[in-house]
Order: sequence, then structure tokens, then C-alpha cells
Amino acid sequence: MLTVALFVALPVVVVLAHILIPTEGVWQHLVSTVLGRYLGNTFYLALTVGLGTMVIGTGTAWLVVMCRFPGRRVFEWALLLPLAVPTYVIAYAYTDFLQYAGPLQSWLREIFDWGRGDYFFPNIRSLGGAATLITLVLYPYVYLLARASFLEQSVCVLDVGRTLGRGPWNLFATVAVPLARPAIVGGVSLVLMETLNEFGAVQFFGVDTFTTGIYRTWFGLGEQVAAAQLAACLLLFVIMLVLLERWSRGKRKYFHTTNRYQQLPEYRLRGWRAAAALTACALPVLIGFLVPSGLLAQMAITKGDALFGTRFFDFAWNSLVLAIVASVIAVGLAVILSYGVRLHDSPLTRVTSRIASMGYAIPGSVIAVGILIPFAWLDNTLNTWLHAYSGKVVGLIFSGSAFILVYAYVVRFLAVSFNTVEASLGKVTPSMDAASRTLGQTPAGTLKRVHTPIMRGSLIAAGILVFVDVMKELPATIILRPFNFDTLAVRAYSLASDERLAEASTASLAIVAVGIVPVILLSMAMRRSRPGSGSQ
Repeated sequence: MLTVALFVALPVVVVLAHILIPTEGVWQHLVSTVLGRYLGNTFYLALTVGLGTMVIGTGTAWLVVMCRFPGRRVFEWALLLPLAVPTYVIAYAYTDFLQYAGPLQSWLREIFDWGRGDYFFPNIRSLGGAATLITLVLYPYVYLLARASFLEQSVCVLDVGRTLGRGPWNLFATVAVPLARPAIVGGVSLVLMETLNEFGAVQFFGVDTFTTGIYRTWFGLGEQVAAAQLAACLLLFVIMLVLLERWSRGKRKYFHTTNRYQQLPEYRLRGWRAAAALTACALPVLIGFLVPSGLLAQMAITKGDALFGTRFFDFAWNSLVLAIVASVIAVGLAVILSYGVRLHDSPLTRVTSRIASMGYAIPGSVIAVGILIPFAWLDNTLNTWLHAYSGKVVGLIFSGSAFILVYAYVVRFLAVSFNTVEASLGKVTPSMDAASRTLGQTPAGTLKRVHTPIMRGSLIAAGILVFVDVMKELPATIILRPFNFDTLAVRAYSLASDERLAEASTASLAIVAVGIVPVILLSMAMRRSRPGSGSQ
């Protein structure tokens, strides 16, 4: 376990170690020119997206759990669909649709006989546009956890509120939301981590944030130390965010005082209330998934990628291989970590597991910088030694291969698989371990013959979640990928960066298609796990 923790913590240690290294004026130049803009834009995105996702995710979760209105069963899973759409993909789709030469403005000018300057139309390629699109893609994180928390709430607690004369909305605000507060805060925390990691959409919109600044400083200025120090600043901000969330969670705790769970009360909505609930649930799905998916499909069919059918399948193959390898390794390490904690539950093992699962809180660009620096040094050292003793230079061994790309994926998404596996393993009663040991099984044999069959569904779910995340990951892929090695995400980004949005639609649509099935399966699993679901 200690080896795994060190394996994951290496990029963080490398980045933080560069804080005190002098940069010969580059850092001072960044402070005087762009650092303030990085700070302001990043803070605005985090605040706006955090509040927006909290409102949309919590409100829609309460509606589908506690209210009856037309289409509720459909929205239970449909509200998760934007998870399948990477933020940079929705940015490409809406930019093509809403730009001056796009179909919407062209149609408006034709209908009303307008010319340039005759009307106002909001600019999608702006800080506000980026915040809006990121909110529409990331709100399912809050919806997912808030809905799970509402489903687990006891009818007894809600009954007490109703006997005190509280109506549905008062009950929602004063009872249900406080009980679900840890889940809501956890969902918002995930949203903030993803917002800080966002690269493709903000880069495409020309919005300067810490993530784009790290990339520009590394590749534009060629300053590794300054890029690492920018990454360290972002990492310190993330650590503060995580500590603040832990502190906030620890200040208040809510417990159920009974194990008696019954069917949750449902409020039947009629008239304008039913229409309002339907609209509130339909708009996020419409704007966050249906419209961009339809736009991508239309562009892919009518124009699309000219390389489709030739090199395009190489891009798809690279994406699939990387996602499969990274998901298998991540799930395997998650099993080792969670089973190690089960066998030896001590402060050391718990701390070690938390260190190993902290990668999800670290933006992909920070992980990429933290990995590339030590492996580039290792490659240079090996080449220097080989040249001195044999006169040969072998080139890039590690930093020019797919190895460090898979390494970055595992570091970034190990927490996703670990949390899933740990939760599943925790439901296995310890008496099964004791029975297996009395029958002569070793710990490894118990894991193989007892725990693995029980956890098979959770292991598959963990692998699918990592697979989808790897397919969408962009910052680490752009920085660490080998030469002439492109994935669907890189292909879509490269074409969109050249303003070839129609061609980028093919790779973008492929990424969306891959993510739909796991999202639907996830919602179905949640529905089956609902207390009292068998009676509905």
C-alpha cells in the first residue's frame, strides 16, 4: 500500500518541490501581467459553476424523488445524460450554432432583415459563456449525490416536519436539504475539482485560467519551473478547498435516529406546478445534452471528419486501448488498497489509502507537469550515461511513450475506482472472512474466491467510470501524449482549435456515444437500490 501511495503522490511532491526554485524573472513577469487574470477568472468560474450546479442539481433531485409530474421516471435517468458530454465538446457544438455565421443568427437576420450591428446577441465565447456551459455539463455530479441522499432519507424524519405544519417547500428547505447537506457539499466539491481541471472549453473560448496558464507557460514560454510553480499555486488552492470541505462537513453532522424506512411521501403536482417541474427538469437535459448532441450529429452527417474511415479509427483505437488499460490498472490498485485497509485497519493504512486516492482532486495539467519533469530528467540521465559508456543515445524512453500517459490517468482517476470498490467491500460482512480463513483460505484466496464474486458488479461499475473519464480527459493527454499519437479527445481539440468545428464533430460525437450507456446503467442501479423500490 505504501508503494501505491508513493506511486500516486510523486507528481504532487514534484510540483510542490518547485515552489522555492528561482525562475530568473519569469515568475515576476507572470505576476505583473497575467496572474491576476488567472486568479480572477478561475475564482469567477469556481463560484458561478458551484452555485449554478448546486441549485440545478439539488432542485431537480428533489423534484424527481419527492414529486409526481409527467415524465418524472424519464428524468430520473435523463438528468444524468450531460455527464456523457465533455465540456469542450458542448463548447464546440454551441459555438458553431450560436456564432455570427451560425444557423441561429443567420436565420434571425434573414427573418428580420437585420445586418451587422442592428441587433445584440450574447457572445458565447466569453467567461460567462464558459461558466454557463460548464454548469450544464457538471450539475449531474450534484444531482447524483443529492438524489441518492434524498432516496435514503427516512420517512419518519419527514413525517415529523409535516406534523409541525411544514409544507413541501418548507420541508425541503429546513429538513431534507440539511439532511442531504454532506452529499450536496460532496457533489459541489467534485464540480469545483472538475472546473479547476477544465482546459478545452476555456482554451477554446480564450478565457485565461490557471490550467491554460500552465499549458501556455510550459509550451509557449518553455519555462518548466514557472509552469510547475503555477501548478503548485493551483494545487495549494485545491488542497485548501479539500480541507475547507472536510472542516465544513465536520462542523455539522446529521444522523437518522431510527432504522424504520418506509415509502417516501410523494407530492402530486397539477396544473402550473406540474408544468414548472417539467420545465425545470427538461431544460438542463435539453440544453446540456439533446441540443449539442443533435448539433454534433447533424454536422457529423453533413460534413464530418475527412479522415473518418482511415486514420480516424487509429484515433478511436488509441482512445479505447488507453481507457481499457488505465481502467484495469486503476481497479486492480483500488482492490489492493481497499483490501489492505480491510486486513490491517490502522491509522497508517487509512492515511496511505487517502494519499493514494487524492489524485482526483488534482487537475490533469498539474499531474502532467508533476510527471513530465521527473521522467524527462530520468530520460536525460539515462541518455547521458549511455552516451558516456557506449556512445549511443536512445532518445526518450519514458517521457516519449504511452507509459506516462497511462500513469497520469491512473493517478488522476484512482480515487473514482477506489471509492466504488471500498464501498462495495465494506458491505461484505467480516464473518465471511472468518469463515473463509477457518476453511484454510489465505487472504489472497479469500479475496479471489469470496470477495471478488460478491463485488463483481461494483468492479465492473468502477472500471466503466474510469473508462469514461479517461475517454474525456484532455489536459494530461495533450501534454503527455507521444509524438504522432492522437486520441479522439486530442483530434476533436486540434480541429476545433483550427476553427474546423464541423470536422471536430465526428470525434466529439464518438466520445459522447461512448459515455451514454454507462450513465444510463448508473441511473438504473440507483433506482434498484432505492429503499422500498419493490413496492412501486
